Amino acid sequence: MRWAEGFIAADWGTTNRRAYLVSGDGRCVDEMEDGKGVLSVPAGGFSDAVAEIRQRLGDKPLLLAGMVGSNRGWVEAPYVPCPAGLQEIARSLAWPEECTAIVPGVSWRDDDDADVMRGEETQILGALAAGLIPADALVCHPGTHNKWVRLQGGQITRFTTVMTGEMFNLLKEHSILADQLGEQAEPDAAFERGVRKALAGAAVTSELFTIRARFALGKRMADASSYASGLLIGADIGAGLDLADADARPILIGRPDLTRLYSAALTIAGREAVELDGEQAFLAGAKRIVELIDERR
Repeated sequence: MRWAEGFIAADWGTTNRRAYLVSGDGRCVDEMEDGKGVLSVPAGGFSDAVAEIRQRLGDKPLLLAGMVGSNRGWVEAPYVPCPAGLQEIARSLAWPEECTAIVPGVSWRDDDDADVMRGEETQILGALAAGLIPADALVCHPGTHNKWVRLQGGQITRFTTVMTGEMFNLLKEHSILADQLGEQAEPDAAFERGVRKALAGAAVTSELFTIRARFALGKRMADASSYASGLLIGADIGAGLDLADADARPILIGRPDLTRLYSAALTIAGREAVELDGEQAFLAGAKRIVELIDERR
């Protein structure tokens, strides 16, 4: 199988996977998505799970990114330390099969701190390769574990993770607030109140309990999901902007339903943001990695 004749790129996360068939001229001509994330694959079952992708999209070379390369995935692809660009990532691909490559994650550490990412690097550096963002930028990648990433000279040089998405999901599904957080969060007036509270330094865990207290006193908040989301995202961007210069224009890359919430919160914080679609960025990153694979062969 030759990469130049077309390939499959898959973003394979913890709870779901999405794969794209890319033609030899670089067009996405088919795709699939399901809930078969890495945690649902039984021990020794990844070869069969990969075969399912090829049965659906074709017998093509396969580039995998995301948690499939973690110690809970198929084959661990060790992290590439910062500073890291697509050249460094392409040199560190893991090859569980001859025509199947796994993209490594990126790590950052100093004497007292450390952070890791898997999957986001393909989107962020893909957006750079496609000319959608500059070589020096502050990028925010909203998701289960939101990433704030500093790009310098076209490389990831520093980043920090905020567990905003996971915290919201835990509150929504397993906390005392679960009954009040059933609605979709929207960038409405309640969201703005939450963002402003967090940016002003309010104790987010204390403010979250007021949702429960109001309910217990017969004053249920109809927009509790938006308020809780605003609190968490407000605290999130407060941490993320610590990486930014005062005049930095944050670039948001990810799912549109998430980037619009972060864009609204950044506007409240006095920052104008740029929103980019994560799928487009992922495909751009996958194409460039495949080009680098071919250059080395």
